[in-house]
Amino acid sequence: MAKEKACKNCHFISMGNICPNCKSPNLSEDWSGLVVVMDLERSEIAKKIGAKSPGKYAIRVR
Repeated sequence: MAKEKACKNCHFISMGNICPNCKSPNLSEDWSGLVVVMDLERSEIAKKIGAKSPGKYAIRVR
């Protein structure tokens, strides 16, 4: 079973080998913390982490 991977560039979490958010191949299975962004316009956390699209983001990626 495939594990979720977090992008080392934008921290977006996905299942593939290329980040669908920033198109980077630089992904890691070693991540912790989770933020789910649903509304980019009203979310203060989305602004703080620099989220560019709705979805799941890792807080720390190693």
